[in-house]
Amino acid sequence: MTMKLKVERSFNAIMIHTYIRSDKNFETAYEQLKFISLYANQKGIVVDEEFIDQKSQNKRLDERDEVASYFKHGAGGTLLVYDTWVLSTNMEDAVQMFSCLLKNSYEVHFVKQSVIITRESDVMLVLGLIDELRQTLQDNSKKSIGRPKGSRSSSKFDQYHNEILSLIKSNKTVSEIARVLHVSRSSLKDYIESRELKNFASGYTVHETPVNAEEMVINKITCPQTTK
Repeated sequence: MTMKLKVERSFNAIMIHTYIRSDKNFETAYEQLKFISLYANQKGIVVDEEFIDQKSQNKRLDERDEVASYFKHGAGGTLLVYDTWVLSTNMEDAVQMFSCLLKNSYEVHFVKQSVIITRESDVMLVLGLIDELRQTLQDNSKKSIGRPKGSRSSSKFDQYHNEILSLIKSNKTVSEIARVLHVSRSSLKDYIESRELKNFASGYTVHETPVNAEEMVINKITCPQTTK
């Protein structure tokens, strides 16, 4: 399932996009949305289009036509993504994704690392992000991984996450929100409570950006060690 949320902008404005992809071994769509929203609020970023990709799990890039079309459509814009694995958990595809995004003049914000890459970025930063993904996949291959501690399963309401937050901020009641979305009030109430969206809407969490975020990514690069 995909969902696109559009906000009216001037014709010549640079489009700002988010890409969220579900993967059972990593953070859920909700958690990605949460951190991206916090990051955007802190940076004063207004998102134009939001793409939640819930059907590409474990699929190779050449099988993800909808994703390729979406990124081609947004060429020259800004992309907010939670972490490197969201682009792909296949190293070959991840490298291709990085290359194509930069070739198409994207400004890519990696929210978890609090870094931005463009065509003018230090090559070591780009390699650092790719190597961080390599380490993550390598570590996960050595152990049986389940859902991360504290994470939640995906919900049918995840696609309405931003709209629900906006309505809560507008002081709409759960009943009013349920009528707007044409959903069950009780199910919506459970979702809002389990995600602590009322607290989230009031801005109780702050996304902190490390002053040396790029250096931290570069310093995490690991080189092969000899046995001698």
